[in-house]
Amino acid sequence: MDPIAEIIKKINLGCMTQAKSNTRDREQPMNKTQTFECEICKDAEFIVVNKPIYTEKENGISKEIYGPVAEPCKCRELKYYKRILEGSGISEVFQSKTIREYIPKNDKQKQSKAMAIEYINNFHIIRSQRNNSLGITGQPGSGKTHLTIAISNELLRRGIGVLYLQYREVMTQLKQVINDDEQYQMQMNRFKSAPLLLIDDLFKGAIRDGKVNESEMRIMFELINHRYLKQLPVLVSSEYNINKMIDFDDATGSRIAEMCKGRTIDLIGKELNHRMI
Repeated sequence: MDPIAEIIKKINLGCMTQAKSNTRDREQPMNKTQTFECEICKDAEFIVVNKPIYTEKENGISKEIYGPVAEPCKCRELKYYKRILEGSGISEVFQSKTIREYIPKNDKQKQSKAMAIEYINNFHIIRSQRNNSLGITGQPGSGKTHLTIAISNELLRRGIGVLYLQYREVMTQLKQVINDDEQYQMQMNRFKSAPLLLIDDLFKGAIRDGKVNESEMRIMFELINHRYLKQLPVLVSSEYNINKMIDFDDATGSRIAEMCKGRTIDLIGKELNHRMI
């Protein structure tokens, strides 16, 4: 056997053994009431399949040799993003938030709820479009975070990977490592590549004394521009409406406006402030 083929075979067999071990660990002890989030892999996050693992020649004829290969289960990516959401600090409060429990107080909130439901139900089509994002803006306490989190929770349940970005917290973290290119890119790449990115409280704290924090605007342009070019959707909640975002930074704001075109709403009004009621 070719030495390289032998190495590949050993690697695959090693992965297969680990996957089987993970499955056994989850299956013991077993009882009749035990259930799994994923019945396919029994929460091991890997499955073992029979596939060609190398090719060998016999009498001048190439022959594919099949063997057990460990592959990621389809639940693995979903669980990865779910763990990130749970570790974000917001999940304990908002993990159970649903669209159903969002009670509109006026026509604006009715529109925002209808928009959220339409986005969820048609996301499989919307995600491939140029205008594949959604923005809910307005005053504190108007319910914009509730709605965007509820959308995320429902899409997670439907198998869509969602990554949560709390603007103020993440900006602080990114600026701390901005001079370490490896660390900076490692953190940024998570947000750039997520199937769906939820940006909560966009630009909060970025405007002081009427002036824009330029380093934060550069970071956000890098992130938004990447997702804009790759047609990767975002969910945005912010105290600032789209026009204000464009005023802050035309390049970033105009991209958000195009991505969210047809799916933006501004929630304002004293009756919308849940914290005052």
